[in-house]
Amino acid sequence: MSREPERRVASVWWPALAIERWTKLAAPQAEERVALTVEVQHGHRIHAVTPAAALAGARPGMRLTDARALDPGLAAIPADLAGDEVLVRRLARWASRWSPAVEVDGADGLRIDATGAAHLFGGEERMLGDIVHRFAALGLTTRVASAPTALAAWALVRFGGKPAIVAPKARTAAMLAPLPVAALGLSGDVTRVLERLGLKTIGCLTGIERRSLARRFREADNPLDAIDRALGRKAEPLTPLVHQSPPRAVLRLAEPVADPAAAPQSLDLLLPDLVRQLERSRLGVRRLMLAGYRVDGEVAVAVAACALATREPKHLKRLLIDKVESLDPGFGFDGFVLEAEWCEPLGAMQDGLAGGPRPEIEVARLVDRLSTKLGPDAVTRPQPRASHLPERASGWQRALNKETPSQARPITAPRPQRLLDRPEAIDVIYATPAGLPRRFVWRRGVHDVVRAEGPERIAPEWWRERSTARLRDYYRVEDGQGRRYWIYREGLLGDGRGGDPVWYLHGLFG
Repeated sequence: MSREPERRVASVWWPALAIERWTKLAAPQAEERVALTVEVQHGHRIHAVTPAAALAGARPGMRLTDARALDPGLAAIPADLAGDEVLVRRLARWASRWSPAVEVDGADGLRIDATGAAHLFGGEERMLGDIVHRFAALGLTTRVASAPTALAAWALVRFGGKPAIVAPKARTAAMLAPLPVAALGLSGDVTRVLERLGLKTIGCLTGIERRSLARRFREADNPLDAIDRALGRKAEPLTPLVHQSPPRAVLRLAEPVADPAAAPQSLDLLLPDLVRQLERSRLGVRRLMLAGYRVDGEVAVAVAACALATREPKHLKRLLIDKVESLDPGFGFDGFVLEAEWCEPLGAMQDGLAGGPRPEIEVARLVDRLSTKLGPDAVTRPQPRASHLPERASGWQRALNKETPSQARPITAPRPQRLLDRPEAIDVIYATPAGLPRRFVWRRGVHDVVRAEGPERIAPEWWRERSTARLRDYYRVEDGQGRRYWIYREGLLGDGRGGDPVWYLHGLFG
């Protein structure tokens, strides 16, 4: 009889995932002191910091106000937790190169069931070294540990102090003993109680009578349960991610075909099959790819993207046909694959009252055609952002990108149809420093104010700007010729944040 292989679980941890991902996207200067923050009940808490900010005293878990007391120049940027989660799930799918069973472990780690897989990489130590090396090539600081149980691997990777740790079954208990009780993954309250009782390491817990601990703690927070899971006395199964293959239609040719018309003809044959699969799954396509496999081993690819999920055959063919016709057959194609690389749920949709497609669908199709002709970077759309400062309240992104939900609250106050790229300084005459403007000079033209509404006060975003930033008082004014402007006064007289208030023109009403 063959002996069942010993269970091995590898725990992967990226201690600086959030800040390393942000650094790769934003490309800041090395000396910039930046903290990624999350909003909690009583303000903002630091989620991750750059190395320069860490040297200045900022630490993850600190309140932003406390960190700025140490470093007033610390810049705060909202953390992108949703983006980090998407990255971890993509990394989990990529980690299936080491094992088909990979589980996401929190917001910054993975669990890999490596049972019976280490010999494929030359042994367990080499497999862990390969994991560290490949993730380092992606720009991620990585720690990894392998142990007989998932909890033991989790404890060693976060508290073991080494980039790669292998814990044999016979030495697992001894390697866990010097680790702090926080390595058992208990709640913060239970950990603090144990530390107050003098039980600061896992080794101290193993020497305590089990019945006394069982009486003290509930089953969900019982340290005995965690120790049993860490030492393999109690099962802790993994729940691996299920990777669903995207819908695809395949056409295999009996003989290689070198005719350039073969690719468009294959699209006509494959598209109905793919649309039927999408209808059964109630999915729509956002990105479609036709791959032609040549006899010389090369692959010719044509890709088209959509602004909205769709499974309309005529529209999909119209987007792909020009690119498909330009595919080079080389010595001949021997097969084609039409794959929906990016899908989204798409149920039944009612047409407009006039009988035709709804307006948003027509706009999306126009965006698709323009993006196909001009390129995806040439077509953009506005995107609201979470800021109450007008120049930061919106931005531009590619029209084909997935629309991200904004946390910005709707603004009820009137806003001008045209906002200047940057506010322009104006000279203002007013009755009192805090009163309504009477006359202003803009671009060498004098404008007498006949009507004025305001002020609408907008405070500075203290979590993003320096402490010397000044508030703004916005006014909607109209001159003698009926032209309406949006002007504001920056600062107040005697606010201690600069000299006299300065006036700017920010926008024009229609």
